[in-house]
Amino acid sequence: MKLPLFAPAPLALACLLACVVQPSLAQSAAAEVVVTGSARAQRVLDAPFAITVVDASALRDAGAMINLSEVMARVPGLVVNNRNNYAQDLQISSRGFGARAAFGVRGLRLYADGIPATMPDGQGQVAHFDLARAQRIEVLRGPFSVLYGNASGGVIALFSAPVKQAQTEVSLDAGSFGLRQGRFSVATPLEGGFDLSASYADTDLDGFRPQSAAHRTLGNLRLGWQGSADKVTLLVADHNQRARDPLGLTAAQFAADPRQTTSEATTFDTRKTIRQTQVGVNWRHDFGDAGVLRESQLTVYQGSRGVTQWQAITQAAQVSAKSGGGVVDFDRAYGGVEAKLAWRLGQTDVVAGVSVESLRDDRQGYENFTTPPLALGVTGKLRRDELNRATTTDAFAQARTPLAEGWDLTGGLRGGRVEMRTEDHFPVSVANPDDSGKLSYSYANPVLGLRWAPAPDWALHASAARGFESPTLGELAYSTAATGGFNTELKGQTSRQLELGAKWRSAVLELDAALFNVATANEIGVLSNTGGRSIYQNVGRTQRYGAELAGLWRAAPGLRLQAAVSVLHAEYLDSFQTCAVAGCPSVANPKVTVAAGNRISGTQKATGWAEAAWRPGTALTGFPGEFGLEWRAMARTVANDTNTAAAAGYALANLRWSGSLPLGGSDSIEALARIDNLFDRAYVGSVIVNDGNQRFYEPGAPRGGLVSLRWQHRW
Repeated sequence: MKLPLFAPAPLALACLLACVVQPSLAQSAAAEVVVTGSARAQRVLDAPFAITVVDASALRDAGAMINLSEVMARVPGLVVNNRNNYAQDLQISSRGFGARAAFGVRGLRLYADGIPATMPDGQGQVAHFDLARAQRIEVLRGPFSVLYGNASGGVIALFSAPVKQAQTEVSLDAGSFGLRQGRFSVATPLEGGFDLSASYADTDLDGFRPQSAAHRTLGNLRLGWQGSADKVTLLVADHNQRARDPLGLTAAQFAADPRQTTSEATTFDTRKTIRQTQVGVNWRHDFGDAGVLRESQLTVYQGSRGVTQWQAITQAAQVSAKSGGGVVDFDRAYGGVEAKLAWRLGQTDVVAGVSVESLRDDRQGYENFTTPPLALGVTGKLRRDELNRATTTDAFAQARTPLAEGWDLTGGLRGGRVEMRTEDHFPVSVANPDDSGKLSYSYANPVLGLRWAPAPDWALHASAARGFESPTLGELAYSTAATGGFNTELKGQTSRQLELGAKWRSAVLELDAALFNVATANEIGVLSNTGGRSIYQNVGRTQRYGAELAGLWRAAPGLRLQAAVSVLHAEYLDSFQTCAVAGCPSVANPKVTVAAGNRISGTQKATGWAEAAWRPGTALTGFPGEFGLEWRAMARTVANDTNTAAAAGYALANLRWSGSLPLGGSDSIEALARIDNLFDRAYVGSVIVNDGNQRFYEPGAPRGGLVSLRWQHRW
């Protein structure tokens, strides 16, 4: 895709100077307060880093509030692709970090109400995020994300809406491809300083491809108590999901029919079940303004996650003694604790703390067939039985101090240790020896940022940091050695990041700009990915640099124009060898060389988003609400490291209307109607990077409609 593809966007020229925070109509982004990346809560304009706030109104207007991909296109530098496959999580990357993930989310830190959704080894998921109850989502990019520890190339943090009044809400969503969703929530203040909110959602989807149906339930409970100096919040979440897996398509299959499903998916009845429950408690104590010590905070959480997945791995691939089978089955127990203190030393704000996180996976693998008679897509003989553990122990500190009028200096340091271990309980022969192993990684991530405000509505900032990303347990599972085993050769990757930025806020115009450069050593990449075994290696140095530009213009009363454009150059600086097809390495299929200068797989040169929103008012049209025209574009996405396969770039248009209809008294109805992919473009929504079977391409959804109704009753 060439840059002229972005020309039709109505705001592309108007926003070439900015990358902006998403504001609501009623509140200027200059007044929005963020806590992510900060020593204490501060205005977006005062933050010396690139951060975006997505508010509740943007979430409600973007879709059925099931997936982050509905709304995140407006965040520059962030790519959130919907695989249209509920058996796999969204594909999320920030400035190229996380782009290599073939499944799940890695390379970013994810939080829901302060509770990590990223595990200690760096692997995460967002399927349990309750978007319908979110007050806002903060997205931090760049150097200051390293303060969140291991594998933090960016931070996505969701914050639930506080309880302000007694309210009941019932919502119904109906859309194309068999989408049916019902949600119920209740929130109320209670006596004695308590408050309570609870929600439940039930979602069904048939999907636009065969073998892509899904059913999900999501329940959340929040109990709060606030005293004169203390605030305690209890959070309980439960997520259950069953989903068919349509798998990816080859280039030939996608060209013939992008709505088809590969035959392997139906042959093996590929599918996945997820069950996750977690409990967390956050306690804040305010020491008041009299002394140096201002606040203490303690967060404790515990959870369990179970996954069973039936994969499309042939019987022949499972003949090897080292095969883990075609069915993945694990039960995970995870938890953590974080304690921190905040001080005010003169005009300097300081926060320091410690954090410990752990997970324990009881993991089995089974054959996906039984005999006789032959049955495929079922749970067969045990082929893998192991216990995986990961633990991180961190200490961190951050300080912000004014240097002179309009000048602020912010710095921080986070140091820690990651320990990972596997205990193999299934060594059965010389060909399948004991695959147990352990590794540990230590890191220290410093960051320094400078902010200068030459005018009250204008700020410039610069920051630099060093980051660290360990391999995940999944990336350590298989060795490069012929005998297999734990991959003790895999090193953690380190990065050096630089960022320059500018922000402008006024009543009419809001602009942001950011330039960045990231140099990485010991980049983790794929050696081979076939037969259910993904083997990883260090591939040397890489470089990522680019720009994020966007803006908001309140052009007239009731008319809001927004856009965001991101440019990313991401390349390998060193050549290395990899396996491009199944059966490698062998005489018939030897390793191939990835040339220095090749683009990092899963990344795009450019992305763009724009929106024109018009609220005419009933006096003008007699029809209430807001009309919106949205536009999204993405450049060509490279699917493998050899750069021989890629998904073509695309541009999509969406149309929406949203409004609130008062029913009298304390009742109202909010309504949303959307048409997505207005011109019914055939496109690749995401790619499965470095897939050894060449099934790289996951089709994007055809034209589809959505109607949502939300009834609210205030007590």
